[in-house]
Amino acid sequence: MTEPAARAAGAAMNLERVPNEEKLNLCRKYYLGGFALLPFLWLVNVLWFCREAFLAPAYTEQPQIKSYVQRSAVGLLFWVVVLTTWVTIFQTHRARWGELGDYLSFTIPLGIP
Repeated sequence: MTEPAARAAGAAMNLERVPNEEKLNLCRKYYLGGFALLPFLWLVNVLWFCREAFLAPAYTEQPQIKSYVQRSAVGLLFWVVVLTTWVTIFQTHRARWGELGDYLSFTIPLGIP
Protein backbone atom coordinates (compact mmCIF):
# COMPACT_ATOMS: atom_id res chain seq x y z
CA MET A 1 0.00 0.00 0.00
CA THR A 2 1.36 3.42 -0.90
CA GLU A 3 1.94 6.02 1.78
CA PRO A 4 -0.99 8.30 0.76
CA ALA A 5 -3.33 5.30 0.65
CA ALA A 6 -2.15 4.11 4.06
CA ARG A 7 -2.55 7.60 5.47
CA ALA A 8 -6.06 7.87 4.02
CA ALA A 9 -7.03 4.46 5.41
CA GLY A 10 -5.63 5.39 8.82
CA ALA A 11 -7.47 8.71 8.82
CA ALA A 12 -10.74 7.03 7.88
CA MET A 13 -10.51 4.67 10.87
CA ASN A 14 -9.26 7.22 13.43
CA LEU A 15 -12.18 8.11 15.69
CA GLU A 16 -10.15 10.81 17.42
CA ARG A 17 -10.56 13.03 14.35
CA VAL A 18 -14.33 12.55 14.11
CA PRO A 19 -16.68 14.97 15.91
CA ASN A 20 -18.62 13.46 18.82
CA GLU A 21 -21.98 13.92 17.07
CA GLU A 22 -20.70 11.97 14.07
CA LYS A 23 -19.37 9.20 16.36
CA LEU A 24 -22.83 8.88 17.89
CA ASN A 25 -24.46 8.85 14.44
CA LEU A 26 -22.07 6.17 13.15
CA CYS A 27 -22.43 4.04 16.28
CA ARG A 28 -26.22 4.26 15.98
CA LYS A 29 -26.09 3.22 12.31
CA TYR A 30 -24.00 0.14 13.11
CA TYR A 31 -26.34 -0.74 15.98
CA LEU A 32 -29.47 -0.46 13.83
CA GLY A 33 -27.75 -2.26 10.94
CA GLY A 34 -27.29 -5.29 13.16
CA PHE A 35 -31.06 -5.74 13.22
CA ALA A 36 -30.99 -6.31 9.45
CA LEU A 37 -29.64 -9.80 10.21
CA LEU A 38 -26.07 -8.48 10.01
CA PRO A 39 -24.60 -9.36 13.43
CA PHE A 40 -21.13 -8.62 12.03
CA LEU A 41 -22.05 -4.93 12.31
CA TRP A 42 -22.59 -5.40 16.04
CA LEU A 43 -19.13 -6.94 16.30
CA VAL A 44 -17.63 -3.97 14.46
CA ASN A 45 -19.59 -1.59 16.68
CA VAL A 46 -18.33 -3.24 19.87
CA LEU A 47 -14.72 -3.39 18.72
CA TRP A 48 -14.60 0.07 17.19
CA PHE A 49 -16.49 2.06 19.84
CA CYS A 50 -15.53 0.20 23.03
CA ARG A 51 -12.70 2.62 23.78
CA GLU A 52 -14.96 5.63 23.10
CA ALA A 53 -17.72 4.26 25.29
CA PHE A 54 -15.72 3.17 28.33
CA LEU A 55 -12.20 4.64 28.30
CA ALA A 56 -12.44 8.10 26.74
CA PRO A 57 -12.91 11.20 28.92
CA ALA A 58 -16.59 12.01 29.44
CA TYR A 59 -18.48 14.00 26.81
CA THR A 60 -22.15 14.66 26.07
CA GLU A 61 -22.77 11.82 23.59
CA GLN A 62 -20.83 9.18 25.51
CA PRO A 63 -23.77 7.70 27.51
CA GLN A 64 -25.69 7.07 24.29
CA ILE A 65 -22.64 5.52 22.62
CA LYS A 66 -22.11 3.34 25.69
CA SER A 67 -25.73 2.19 25.48
CA TYR A 68 -25.39 1.30 21.78
CA VAL A 69 -22.14 -0.59 22.43
CA GLN A 70 -23.66 -2.56 25.31
CA ARG A 71 -26.78 -3.43 23.31
CA SER A 72 -24.62 -4.40 20.33
CA ALA A 73 -22.64 -6.74 22.59
CA VAL A 74 -25.84 -8.37 23.87
CA GLY A 75 -27.16 -8.78 20.31
CA LEU A 76 -23.85 -10.23 19.17
CA LEU A 77 -23.78 -12.67 22.07
CA PHE A 78 -27.35 -13.73 21.25
CA TRP A 79 -26.42 -14.40 17.60
CA VAL A 80 -23.29 -16.32 18.56
CA VAL A 81 -25.34 -18.56 20.87
CA VAL A 82 -28.10 -19.08 18.28
CA LEU A 83 -25.74 -19.82 15.39
CA THR A 84 -23.51 -22.09 17.47
CA THR A 85 -26.56 -24.02 18.67
CA TRP A 86 -27.93 -24.34 15.14
CA VAL A 87 -24.62 -25.51 13.66
CA THR A 88 -24.16 -28.05 16.45
CA ILE A 89 -27.68 -29.45 16.06
CA PHE A 90 -27.45 -29.52 12.27
CA GLN A 91 -24.05 -31.22 12.21
CA THR A 92 -25.04 -33.89 14.70
CA HIS A 93 -28.57 -34.60 13.40
CA ARG A 94 -28.46 -33.94 9.65
CA ALA A 95 -28.19 -37.60 8.71
CA ARG A 96 -31.17 -38.53 10.92
CA TRP A 97 -33.35 -35.91 9.25
CA GLY A 98 -33.15 -37.82 5.96
CA GLU A 99 -34.52 -35.89 3.01
CA LEU A 100 -35.03 -32.66 5.00
CA GLY A 101 -31.37 -32.74 6.04
CA ASP A 102 -30.39 -33.14 2.40
CA TYR A 103 -32.58 -30.21 1.33
CA LEU A 104 -30.99 -28.02 4.01
CA SER A 105 -27.47 -28.98 2.93
CA PHE A 106 -25.55 -26.93 0.42
CA THR A 107 -23.56 -29.99 -0.59
CA ILE A 108 -24.72 -33.52 0.00
CA PRO A 109 -21.93 -35.69 1.41
CA LEU A 110 -21.41 -39.03 -0.29
CA GLY A 111 -21.17 -42.26 1.62
CA ILE A 112 -22.91 -43.82 4.58
CA PRO A 113 -24.05 -41.39 7.32
